[in-house]
Amino acid sequence: MPSRDELRGRAQTVLGVVDPGVLGSTLMHEHLLWNIVPPARRHEPVVPAHSLATNWEMMAGLAFAPANAQNKSVPIAVEAVAEAVGAGCNTIVELTIGGLEPDPVGLQQISRETGCHIVMGCGHYVEEYQDPANHARSIDSFAEEMVAQVQVGLWGTDARAGLIGEIGCQNPWTPLERRVLAGAIIAQQHTGAALTIHPGRRQDQPQEVMDFCREQGADCSRVIMDHIDRTIRDEDALFRLADTGCVLEWDLFGQESCLYLLNLEHDMPNDAGRLRDIRKLIDRGHLSQIVISHDICHTAHMTRFGGWGYAHIHKRVLPLMRRRGFSEAEIDAILVGNPRRLLTFI
Repeated sequence: MPSRDELRGRAQTVLGVVDPGVLGSTLMHEHLLWNIVPPARRHEPVVPAHSLATNWEMMAGLAFAPANAQNKSVPIAVEAVAEAVGAGCNTIVELTIGGLEPDPVGLQQISRETGCHIVMGCGHYVEEYQDPANHARSIDSFAEEMVAQVQVGLWGTDARAGLIGEIGCQNPWTPLERRVLAGAIIAQQHTGAALTIHPGRRQDQPQEVMDFCREQGADCSRVIMDHIDRTIRDEDALFRLADTGCVLEWDLFGQESCLYLLNLEHDMPNDAGRLRDIRKLIDRGHLSQIVISHDICHTAHMTRFGGWGYAHIHKRVLPLMRRRGFSEAEIDAILVGNPRRLLTFI
């Protein structure tokens, strides 16, 4: 059981503590083994979901099927991760946490079979997915749980978390979710881990969350705000959020359609649009606050089922970045340097 002093200056994967220098090129927000079927619908039979006739609807979220919203197969995940490793990915941050059916032992097997470093998150997702018993829990209870998940083990296993989150928030933000985040901030203070947050789908909600983090004493330079690409389109709002010092995560690379069913008022950017927004931040001096990923959480997004897969950034986005004038130093910061800093305990 590593103490904070033993973790300081190190990173922690599901297979144990490592030198951060080995992490290499890192995807900061993925799901390899997961279940995002809403709990109220988990009784529905899991039947094959994919065909040529339904492929686009499944990828765009226009059609719901339990089979598309979960992957519990280690062999399928091994195949998908091996493809990413072959394209140049060294580390994947896996953020399947409380409410999404995390499988730490399965992730350990994937890591052993592929050679990919897998860093697992901890804590709880949005209220709809949480155990009803959480309503009676205190902030300190959540904090103690997350500290133990970093220092002892996750969900009854010997695998330990390497960061906190993705802590679930939504719009409107619920009291339970605020308590979980308050506990996560205490856990950040006690462990020296980074904290990654799933914000609600309203443009000002990430700013609301960061104001809360600052008030609660979080280290804002080690707070990652997820899903920027599906949340913020206004340049001023983007710059205000960057000025809090938090890390901004564009984690829906591969989703090329502007259609975003969960918030029809928001037109999703494609990969070129994501890179334009990232360039604006770099030009404003925020290079050290940018990370990227795919947030694959539907099987239709995996190459086996016709999607772009976990190798998409390394195979297709990096060449696009170079064509658009990103320097090798900038690419290295986004995929190697910034993740390494965040995954190194302080």
